[in-house]
Amino acid sequence: MQGDPSVTLRVGVACPELMALHRAHRADCSAFVTACNPFSQAFDEAANAERQATLARELKQRSLTFIDGVGQHPSHQWPGEASFLVFGLTLEATKTLGARLEQNAVIWSGSDAIPQLILLR
Repeated sequence: MQGDPSVTLRVGVACPELMALHRAHRADCSAFVTACNPFSQAFDEAANAERQATLARELKQRSLTFIDGVGQHPSHQWPGEASFLVFGLTLEATKTLGARLEQNAVIWSGSDAIPQLILLR
């Protein structure tokens, strides 16, 4: 995640730094989401930036706390995508948001701070 390179979310691996972020933001869960490249179709940088800006406005309107990040698959076979770590977003709300953003999957973490890959399609 941007701003703190020591925080790396790995699916299925407990993340003490994420647990600390949950505590700091008084949240028992979080979602790592992007609006970029819907259904894994590569959009240009400007289109992705506009989609992310729209998502940021929505999160702010919903009074959700979030921080910037970059989603990067460990294989580096797909470019990193601008993303947000959103605090307090339930699993069901995360699934709904990810589906509306036309994503194939999202990352969600509960109170155990173990990121889970949630497939949407």
